[in-house]
Order: sequence, then structure tokens, then C-alpha cells
Amino acid sequence: MISRGKFGANTGPSPQSSPRGGEETNDAARICSIEAPSPQASPPSETRAGGEEANARSIFIAGVDEAGRGPLAGPLAVAAVILDPQRPILGLDDSKKLSAAKREALYPQIIECALAWCVVLIEPDEIDRLNIFQATMSGMSRAVAGLMPAAHEALIDGNKLPGDLPCRGRAIVGGDALEPAISAASILAKVSRDRLMVLLDAVHPGYGFAVHKGYPTPAHLASLQRLGPCPQHRRSFAPVRQLLAQRALY
Repeated sequence: MISRGKFGANTGPSPQSSPRGGEETNDAARICSIEAPSPQASPPSETRAGGEEANARSIFIAGVDEAGRGPLAGPLAVAAVILDPQRPILGLDDSKKLSAAKREALYPQIIECALAWCVVLIEPDEIDRLNIFQATMSGMSRAVAGLMPAAHEALIDGNKLPGDLPCRGRAIVGGDALEPAISAASILAKVSRDRLMVLLDAVHPGYGFAVHKGYPTPAHLASLQRLGPCPQHRRSFAPVRQLLAQRALY
């Protein structure tokens, strides 16, 4: 699923749907598209356009970051953001250093003030097919490619650059705490994914997705042993893969 803002439009769910025929993905897309509202909000429209005119002489620099590489379940979220120097946002930082309430407060400010933003969700089956590293690299390239206006340079959190970025790139270790645009991308990715995991908790009750967001906590591992994997679990990740192998023996 790709969500774009300002100069872009939502393209709808990606072809990589869940094993349940895309039922969960489509529900999430309707609720999380464009502004990824809370579950209590009504579904937004499918497009969003800004009235601003892009300055052709400007140099647009995007920040790029992800959320959800470590979980056993749910999608990987990757975001790219081009901030507007004329509309600074106070309080940006690495999303992991911010409370959930602070991230939620900053999310609409980023959506409103950024020149452009794009959030890409990589579904579990694609993660299993590519591996988590390649899925992350692919998501970063897609997120940057989804920006409108297009970025001239992408600042990537970490020490690796995707090979097919549509512009020049620069990897920055710890960039989510150093570069405001990467911080903004970190927040969009984290909030978008967390909100989706709350929705998936209702689709797959018993796992506690709304609490642990798919990470391998003791409670999640216990529920995985009790219930077995659901369509949102990543089959290539060791605890899920080992459980499936054990069950295949009996």
C-alpha cells in the first residue's frame, strides 16, 4: 500500500495482499490511506493535493526511514518526507525516543507542513519472499519515488543505500536523531504502522497486536504457540518458521 500527500495521490493497496485474498489489506487501506487516521475517524478521500506551487529552482531533500523490521507479524512501513523550510516543526526526533502521545501529536503537523510525503507498506508475504533487508531497500526506493515534487537527494537512516533510488542518496547512521526530515519520516512510518496493528488486532484477536505491535514479546510468543501463526505472521522469521516446522512433524 502506498499513501502520498500534498502533491501526490493514493495509489491504493499494493498487489502483495495477505493470504486471505487481500481482505485485511483493503480494509486497512481504506482507513489508513493518505492521513492514516485513528480507528475512530471516518475514511478519508482517496486523493489529496496541495495548492502550493513547487518552485522549480528549489532543491528538494527527502528524509527516509522505516518502522517494523523486527516484528514477527504485520507489514514493514517505510516513509519519505520533504520538509518545508518555511514551516519548521518543533519537537522532531527519532520516533523511538518519543512517547506515543508525542508521535501522535507530531503526525498531523508533519502531514500539514511537509512539502510532500509518502508512506509505503510492505506486506508480510513480500517480506518473506525478498527477506527483510531487501524489502526495506525496496520500500525506501518506492517511498522516494512516490514523492511529488520529486526529491533531488534522499537522506537514508542507516549505513546502506538502496541500489535503485530515483535520486542521489546519502546514508546517515543515527540520522533519525540528526536530520529533521529523517525524524519526520520515522514518525510517519511508526504512527502509520502502529495504527494499522491496532486494526489488525481486531481482525486477528488473541495475539495482542494492539499492545506489542507484532514484536516478539513473551506474551506474543506465548499466543503464537497457543494459536499458531495467522496470515499476518512472517513465515521467514525464526520463531514462526520453527513453529510451523514443529507442527508439520505432528
